[in-house]
Amino acid sequence: MKKFSLLAAAAVLILSSCSTGQQSSSNSTEEKNEAEQVINVASGGELSTLDSAQYTDVYSSDMIGQVSEGLYRLNKNQDPELAMAAAEPTVSEDGQVYTFKLREAKWSNGDPVVAGDFVFAFKNVVDPAYGSSSSNQMDIFKNGRKIREGKASLDDFGVKALDDQTLELTLEYPAPYLAQALVGTPFMPKNEKFANDKGTAYGTSSDDFVGNGPFLISGWDGTTESWTLSKNPDYWDQKNVKLDTINVQVVKEISTGANLFDNGDLDYTGLADTYALQYKDSPQAYFVPKALVGYLSPNHKREVTGNVHARKAILQAIDKEAFTTDILGDGSTALNGFVPKDFAKNPETGEDFRKENGDFLAYDLEAAKKEWALAKQELGKEEIELELLSADSAIAKKTIEFVQGQLQQNLSGLKIVLKSVPLQNRLDLQTDSNFDLVFGTWTPDYADPINFLEFYDSKSGLNTAGYDNPKYDAGLNDARITLANEPEKRWKELLDLEKILIEQDTAVLPLYQGAIGYLKSDRLKELQVFSFGRTISYRTAYVEE
Repeated sequence: MKKFSLLAAAAVLILSSCSTGQQSSSNSTEEKNEAEQVINVASGGELSTLDSAQYTDVYSSDMIGQVSEGLYRLNKNQDPELAMAAAEPTVSEDGQVYTFKLREAKWSNGDPVVAGDFVFAFKNVVDPAYGSSSSNQMDIFKNGRKIREGKASLDDFGVKALDDQTLELTLEYPAPYLAQALVGTPFMPKNEKFANDKGTAYGTSSDDFVGNGPFLISGWDGTTESWTLSKNPDYWDQKNVKLDTINVQVVKEISTGANLFDNGDLDYTGLADTYALQYKDSPQAYFVPKALVGYLSPNHKREVTGNVHARKAILQAIDKEAFTTDILGDGSTALNGFVPKDFAKNPETGEDFRKENGDFLAYDLEAAKKEWALAKQELGKEEIELELLSADSAIAKKTIEFVQGQLQQNLSGLKIVLKSVPLQNRLDLQTDSNFDLVFGTWTPDYADPINFLEFYDSKSGLNTAGYDNPKYDAGLNDARITLANEPEKRWKELLDLEKILIEQDTAVLPLYQGAIGYLKSDRLKELQVFSFGRTISYRTAYVEE
């Protein structure tokens, strides 16, 4: 059996008498209390940062969620419940000023968590000098957008500490989904004094981070592919945290994770492609629909991918049904829009957003070839070469290999060169606009279509594609502010915006709506797996032999 640092060492300690794949369950409280609360889990990608203002990937977001906690967290029904907020806020008559009282809590270095730590963290996200890709998330607060666009001062930000235990949030517009939004990773607090002392090193290793969440992190130096989460004795709700130790190992290949699971070396690992099909009837395999979108982002600043006919040709030349069925096989489905199904409903009729807006530019070879001919005519080229960038995870590599095959087969004269790099390298290349096409995934923080659509706001830190349509930006602003109290008109605006994004401009090339497929040992109970936002939480989990 292969040895994987912390995982293998822990496996020797806790799995010597039994395999996680064949453990019996028991309802005995005594046995549950006696079971060693140590598990071994896989992360499908590297941890790139612990800074809640700097993350751009789900793997980092998931880890930040284990070691930090905001005003709200999700309960077992995936509804927001009070976390750092001691009680529900008082709300002004106009619905735009929320005043929270914080519960008494400590950072992992012993400092008290104070309202100023939330103000500091939120200002980091919105401050253009800090460079957060989540800055648009702060548009919800007064002057947030103006600040990130350099049109207002941080002193004008609608987030204030009235005293150490009182946080006042002034909104730019009414937001009935505020509690859900505040669960999101960009809304985690940061120890202001500690972060200022660390400067740019903050969050780059476990030694350069302090948290207030259910677990502490150790053993991560910024590049290591294994680390340890341990129960935080100072967490305000520590009595309800059962796990003592979680050994995390980066396992990019699904086959490796499945083999480690079968050998009893893992209690949790992801499933996808042929392995999802192989394990689909296993009682230890689980498949959960997720509001995750897999997409190709074209660089609008480059000659070929800046051509709308080329973008439409590429999108319609990919057989998404074949991809989700034959390659992913994990419950993911073809997606012909940017907002996934079963995510948001018409406030008046209850109709699903995806069903109401229909399909845009679905797989259609004849249409793809016509658009490709127009693109080549406008570009004056017969032979075209494009580079397709992705992270080096197993899913990412399989995705771009499939896309490469489809495009080279269906669009004459097109050559696709693949480039798979570690996630942080991919993010850096995107930030520098150094790509033609890039494959990525996006999971929203709250259940509102705007959380997908504002991804391509021209001022969004996530919009590395360089898409810029003033009409689209104005529509987003109307949906955020002007129509905030007119739900039906706002809904229609959101439907129209997606039509502009995909059908008209083809600014992004959606491929599939994801599902979470995973293997979980029988002894691991009450694991939280989320359909949107972060993927997983170990806060309520425990071992029962």
